[in-house]
Amino acid sequence: MTSKNMRHLDDVTVGESLPELSIPITVTLIAGGAVATRDYFPGHHDKDAAQALGSPHVFMNILTTSGLAQRFVEEWAGPGARFLDLKIKLGAPNYPGDTMVFSGEVSAVDSAARSVDVSFKGKNSMGSHVTGTATLQLPLDEERRA
Repeated sequence: MTSKNMRHLDDVTVGESLPELSIPITVTLIAGGAVATRDYFPGHHDKDAAQALGSPHVFMNILTTSGLAQRFVEEWAGPGARFLDLKIKLGAPNYPGDTMVFSGEVSAVDSAARSVDVSFKGKNSMGSHVTGTATLQLPLDEERRA
């Protein structure tokens, strides 16, 4: 879902916090994300196979995590934003029954490039599941009036 709010470069300041986003981690989210990204590794959809690998349950794949990170930033930035870069690093796994809470802040603004860097993390009960940065290009304020 894309936010109807549209951020403009002129409105953004370094240190600005993004609104938190809580995502319940479910078997459906994990398995559906794996299938949608054509990742048929059994640890993402078969609990018995995941347990045979030493995992307590199925676990989220990196592509689902990447999509959720993009969703978090995009809901703040709005439909006028264009992603230039997204870098993530995985940490603690996401298992069903937990909740991942995204938080983030604007870490840089480059007026000449019309770009904004956002640093973010998604934490669950075990710690950080994902940390990363996104670089976006945002429309200018004068485009709001056009």
